[in-house]
Amino acid sequence: MPEPAVPPTPPVPLAALLAREDLALRQIAGPSDPGLVVHGAHTSEMADPYPYLLGGELLLTAGVHIPEAAGSGTYFEDYVARIVAAGGAALGFGLAPVHDTVPRALVAACEAYELPLLEVPPQTTFSGVARAVWQLMAQARHAELRRVTEAQQSLAVAASRPDPVPSVLRRLAQRTGGRAVLYGPEGAQIAAAGRGPAEPVDGPLAELARVLTTRGSVTASDTTPAGTHLAAYALGAGRGFVLGVAAPRREPGDHTIASVAAVLLSLLTGEHRSGTGAARSSALVRLLLGAAPETVAPLLGGGRWRVVHGRPEARGAPDAVAASALGAALGSPLVDLGEGVVRVLVPADREPAAQPGWTLGASAVVGPADWPAADTQAARALARARATRAPLVRHGARAALADLLPPDEAEAHSRAVLAPLGQNPALADTLRTWLSLHGGWDRTAVALGVHRNTVRQRIARCAALLETDLDDPDVRMELWFALRRR
Repeated sequence: MPEPAVPPTPPVPLAALLAREDLALRQIAGPSDPGLVVHGAHTSEMADPYPYLLGGELLLTAGVHIPEAAGSGTYFEDYVARIVAAGGAALGFGLAPVHDTVPRALVAACEAYELPLLEVPPQTTFSGVARAVWQLMAQARHAELRRVTEAQQSLAVAASRPDPVPSVLRRLAQRTGGRAVLYGPEGAQIAAAGRGPAEPVDGPLAELARVLTTRGSVTASDTTPAGTHLAAYALGAGRGFVLGVAAPRREPGDHTIASVAAVLLSLLTGEHRSGTGAARSSALVRLLLGAAPETVAPLLGGGRWRVVHGRPEARGAPDAVAASALGAALGSPLVDLGEGVVRVLVPADREPAAQPGWTLGASAVVGPADWPAADTQAARALARARATRAPLVRHGARAALADLLPPDEAEAHSRAVLAPLGQNPALADTLRTWLSLHGGWDRTAVALGVHRNTVRQRIARCAALLETDLDDPDVRMELWFALRRR
């Protein structure tokens, strides 16, 4: 028999309907499997209700259609057989106003065809039973929508983490109670999460993913002999990535949750673009051929920019997918994955915000000619953010004291003050960071990634070379003035 065309509404467990004390329903025949569900309630006094059933209904009848001599023939067997053939989920028999008891032959037929038979007491109306079914459906629908919404939010948070692909797979596996696998264009398993059902599913799931890519379909599903539900989702348009999900059971909303994960993984495995690839390629070629940054910037979609440096809070260097995810979160595809640091060139109209799992430092808004200076500002802001354990630190945009002097005089003074330090960048960087953190040894060590004793030795060396007292506020102010011009 084909699967009944049940309506697209959340089913109601038959046990939940029987548990309603206001209905006082009693099951007197048929299986009592807790997994039995109904998709609606329908009242009919037709001798053959088959043409009027979609499948999955609780059919309610008062037995008006039953002839007087029904008990001596095959009437009840034929009647129940037609209900089962139509996909009816259960039969409810009302004790009023026609019959005082449920006919024994009907009970026997329901037992034979394994159709749950409910006794409806006289005080319970069929409309009351139907209303209870729809109330339970509404509750189930609300619970399903809440579950899907919570899953969408948790998947979005997972996608913004430094390890977005494994995080999304882990969260999807948790939400579906199964296993989630990402397959590459060649069918190889790239990442996976979740223990999955008791039976081995990696082989069948990989085969389903292969079939999906071979047929060029968007989704595919299957069920193993043990009842494990398998589903595969193509990511993006023709890139060959596939998301596979294996769950021990199919819950309402699972398909929607998996579809959300597939969309997020499509973005994470593909290149985030805010402009055309041709324009970006043209900009790169022009820079390599010697064009000035200000002539190339219009090809990238903006005139003024800021540089953002990001470092994952978790240990370990970020990978290319994590870097792309950070760029997508900040609204820019212009991402550079360095050694332990991700640099993003962000248009000025997109204000950077703190991102979960990342420590960020942002420069001031500058023109293309000042990109190198902005890169330095972002690096210093990131160092300060790590030292102060702030999720995001922005480079100050207020006018500095040096702006009150002509640039050439300020730079000359800076060179003269810092000349004793020679050409040792480690000393100048340590002194600058130490001053910016108000002389904090531990925070300076964290910002520079060195031991605190190394910081003490360098600061002591600076004090000796400069022949000055670094505890003097006036000295610190003058040195800070000079270091900002270096």
